[in-house]
Amino acid sequence: MSIRVIAGSAKGRQLKLVPGDTTRPIMDRVKESLFNIIGQDIVDSVFLDLFAGTGSVGIEALSRGAQKAYFVETEKIAVQTIEANLKTTRLADRAVVRRADVFTLLGQPPPEQFDYIYVAPPQYKGLWIRTLELLDANSRWLLEDTIVIVQIDPSELQPTNTQRLLEYDRRKYGKTLLLFYQASGNQQDEESTS
Repeated sequence: MSIRVIAGSAKGRQLKLVPGDTTRPIMDRVKESLFNIIGQDIVDSVFLDLFAGTGSVGIEALSRGAQKAYFVETEKIAVQTIEANLKTTRLADRAVVRRADVFTLLGQPPPEQFDYIYVAPPQYKGLWIRTLELLDANSRWLLEDTIVIVQIDPSELQPTNTQRLLEYDRRKYGKTLLLFYQASGNQQDEESTS
């Protein structure tokens, strides 16, 4: 399997894979569909790639014009892979790579406000629900219109108990399911529509 940057300033560049089977890289066609859905809103956004693996999704965001991307990964070898991929794509100057546990990090104040948060944890461990509920409970991580995108295997789908994060779309591509959530601010919604 090979992965590449699909569009933007680093289009066509091949990305290194993380050795071993601890990560699950997103297929190019799923990544292309994802960014077709986001569209031009990616430009000048701040992107957070949790359980970043190869860094492929955050790098695609940067290549397509995101202002900044944060990559969070706990495995040392994955962090080194992300750094190598950022060097290859010449996007390191707009990236922050953190070797950290996602759950510890989400319990702290965010380093800045994020427009997009991408969640693609190791499969079959219920980590996506734990991440979603932690984001939901720690509202400092969510702007009024922060989009949270979850990548899971369809068999992992189960009901979530979130108060602020509301699912508004889902797309299935073979063995990949993308779930889209948006932070809602309840009464502030009416004020922001003016």
